[in-house]
Amino acid sequence: MPKLIRITTAPLSLDVLLRGQMRYMSQNGFDVLMVSSDGKELEKVKQYEGCRHEIVPMTRKITPLVDLRTLWLMYKLFRRESPDIVHSHTPKGGLIAMLAARLAGVKIRIHTVAGLRFMTTKGTGRRILIAMEKLTGSAATHVWPNSFSLLHYIQENKLVSLSKLDIIGKGSSNGIDLTRYSRAALDRSKLDAIKHSIGYDDRLLYFLSVGRIVNDKGIDELVHAFINIHKMNERARLVMVGAFEDEVDPVSDETKNLLRTHPGVVLAGWSDSVEYYMALAFALVHPSHREGFPNVLLQAGAMLCPIICSRIEGNVDIVDHEKTGLLFTVKDREELEQRMVQAIAEPADLEGFARDLRTKIELHFDQPVVHKHLRERYLQLLVK
Repeated sequence: MPKLIRITTAPLSLDVLLRGQMRYMSQNGFDVLMVSSDGKELEKVKQYEGCRHEIVPMTRKITPLVDLRTLWLMYKLFRRESPDIVHSHTPKGGLIAMLAARLAGVKIRIHTVAGLRFMTTKGTGRRILIAMEKLTGSAATHVWPNSFSLLHYIQENKLVSLSKLDIIGKGSSNGIDLTRYSRAALDRSKLDAIKHSIGYDDRLLYFLSVGRIVNDKGIDELVHAFINIHKMNERARLVMVGAFEDEVDPVSDETKNLLRTHPGVVLAGWSDSVEYYMALAFALVHPSHREGFPNVLLQAGAMLCPIICSRIEGNVDIVDHEKTGLLFTVKDREELEQRMVQAIAEPADLEGFARDLRTKIELHFDQPVVHKHLRERYLQLLVK
């Protein structure tokens, strides 16, 4: 039985980004070991996936001394386990895993790229992050961007040797669980509880934002566009499902104050049940500055929640303008506002886009489809 080691920096990524993938591989012919740093999600991950897990301390930030120790610990783990495949996900986990696997002589070293942090940074930080991506790619034998647009960006910027690049299926790191993300699967009592928590009124128009409340998710643009929308239509509401993260990439003080004081904004906080908010929303607005292949768009599409999003890598692999949603130029506050106005004026068109996106997701991104493609690719590599 081939041994597969699946690595992320933190257990949250195993739980959210790759949920069910390790269990599928374990049930279909692989001896699976999960590796991450410690975290509160760890026990839940081990129980759900039913696979072994090893803790290797890792940090998301650049910490040279800590990272060298982590590299040594990862190398010793690989030498002890002798895996056939090491497959990493997330930037720091990928850098450490690919270097350690190369040093340990692992023949198949795969890294999935699900976004590039340097795309929204400048100066020295940008140069360091680019160097990290190139180092990760040089140590890997295979690099799999999780969208075609991200693959093209990597090619154009010569980050990775062309011979190493590939896409699994039509993209996505893990697909989407359509048994969960379906209006038919909603629990009525839980839906009523969430309605109560946001003061739901079916006469209002709920624009929804899901994700971290940080600058590079486009929150500054969204808030200012929404304020103008609210001036034109007092039925408009903006529901923010996510938490403020002020340590690395905070929103401006002005935006933070508006989010906390504007009468049309509802701060719902972090939630593991985003599908319920999507079922209640008029539209999801996702103005992110960078993405790989955004799960939130798959989730919204599966829930028949119309989408307005920025025209960036990742987003454009899911949403075609005026076919499966509405696109606007990234960071363009005025165009974002125009798309929100268009959505309010043309609700029937918006609902039609959502139905077409659901069909696209069922065909290409249902989780069993994605898992099957991934397993087949592993098997192809093993026989080479």
